[in-house]
Amino acid sequence: MFVTAHDGTIRPVAGETGLSVMEIIRGAGIEELPALCGGCCSCATCHVHVAPQWFDRLPAMSDDESALLDEAVDRTGLSRLSCQIRFSDALDGLEVAVARME
Repeated sequence: MFVTAHDGTIRPVAGETGLSVMEIIRGAGIEELPALCGGCCSCATCHVHVAPQWFDRLPAMSDDESALLDEAVDRTGLSRLSCQIRFSDALDGLEVAVARME
């Protein structure tokens, strides 16, 4: 998996099947993704922008996730909450960018 930080730096991160993308990013020590609720889909602090070529490969967004993203500062058509994306072999090479919180 590849994670783009706010400064444009792209970090390769080893994904682990079954973990959420949020858990993988936090486990890699990328502090720009605070994920304050710990993955229970009650905030939008794990907001990422998914690379266009990967977006349609993800599971459908729930209404709860969409409502939380409506409150996000930097929502785009490629926005997702990383706590709602379970990593799998099918997502090997996934590219995301950490969204800005302010």
